Parts: sequence; C-alpha cells; structure tokens
Amino acid sequence: MKKLLNFILKIWRQKNNEEKGKFETYRISDISPDSSFLEMLDLLNNKILYRKVGEPISFDHDCREGICGMCSLYINGRAHGPESLITTCQLHMRHFHNGETIYIEPWRAKSFPIIKDLVVDRSSFDRIIISGGYISVNTFGKTIDGNLIPIPKEDADKAFDAGTCIGCGACVAACKNRSAMLFVSAKVSQFSLLPQGKIERKKRVLNMVKKMDEEGFGNCTNTKACEIDCPKGISTEYISFMNKEYIQSFI
Repeated sequence: MKKLLNFILKIWRQKNNEEKGKFETYRISDISPDSSFLEMLDLLNNKILYRKVGEPISFDHDCREGICGMCSLYINGRAHGPESLITTCQLHMRHFHNGETIYIEPWRAKSFPIIKDLVVDRSSFDRIIISGGYISVNTFGKTIDGNLIPIPKEDADKAFDAGTCIGCGACVAACKNRSAMLFVSAKVSQFSLLPQGKIERKKRVLNMVKKMDEEGFGNCTNTKACEIDCPKGISTEYISFMNKEYIQSFI
C-alpha cells in the first residue's frame, strides 16, 4: 500500500478584486500520492464544508485533461507547479514531499484581475483573439475540402505546434514584464502559416498586437521564462516569427 501524504497549504484568499488578499494556512492529511493537485483541493474544500470552518476555496477548472487551460495556479513560485510540460490538473501529489509546505497563488498580472481567491479574469485573451484570430472563408456555394490544399510539411508541423497553445496564461504569469507575446505569437503563427489564413495575414498581426498593448500586457525582453513554464512547450521562436510578420505588414 502506498504511503498517504500530509501537507501544509498556504493558499491565497481574496474576496474580490477590490479587497486586499492574504495567505491562509490549511493542513490536509491522508492524501494519496496518485491524487491530482485539483483533487487534493477538492478534498480540502469538502473538509472545509464538512467542518463548516469557512468558505470553500475558489479555483478554476474544466476538462482536467490538460486541454482547456483553466487550471491556472501558481504553485511554489512556478506556473502550473514544479513539473514541466504539464498543466495543474495533470500534476500529481507524488511530486511533493510528505509534510511539505505548498504555496498556491493566482496568476499575478494587471491584465488578469483577480475575481476571487485563485480565479482570475483572462477575458483579455479572448479580446485579443476576437481582434484577429479568425479566418475569412467564403462559404457561398461549393467549398474546397481543406485536405485538398497542398501545404508544405514544415509549415503544417509548425502551425500544428503553435496551435497546441491552450491560452492558459502561464506565459504571462512567468514573465517578469507580464508579456503575452508567446500566446499572441502562437495564435498569429497558427493561422499565418496556413494557406487559409493568408487573407488576413497583415491585418491580423497588426490588430492582435494592438489589442495586446491596449490590454496592458508588457513587452518581451527575451528571458524565455514563458517557454520554460508553458505546459505545451511553445517555443519563443514564434515571437520572432510574429515580429517579422509585424514588420512585413507595413510593406
């Protein structure tokens, strides 16, 4: 039988974006090493409700399969926790030591205002996507099957790689400037590399970069912390690609 684990949790509690928050301490015991991090928080909330010792901790989640990007937690000073290339929902408690103190915080960024506790408002990402992350296709009459359009394998592979970005915001949380350039460059590249996305190619990069700046995200200074903490391993090479796209849009 696997040894059950005990932890001391320092969790950020904040009622809303207007009030000040603080860390509160919780102790949780008898946690299976095979439990996911979010399952551990579920158990803690059930314990709080059962004992009626306070309000349950608010945290974001949805698919719990590493796809939706909603499980955005800053754990022990790192976005999504100590392991690489996984989201918080894929992080298991066996990656922590028995009796360890774990610090859990929300994303820290002006453009991601705190809603409550560990939940932040990431609608700024949605507004960036709305500004240019789409493809105009004339569907009047018979459309061409996308599989019939020849695409160089290198372009297809890069577009697919960029398209794995789940928009979780870890890149923003990890960046000292709170830059969103890894996210924006992934979305710009995803469409610009494919034939279907070339209609809006110039307009797209201009609109998305403009909206990114309007939302208050910082600039990139090439520390590459975003690449290290990205759960999908998106490369900063896409930022270079976006910068080239941006310059060429004026030609």
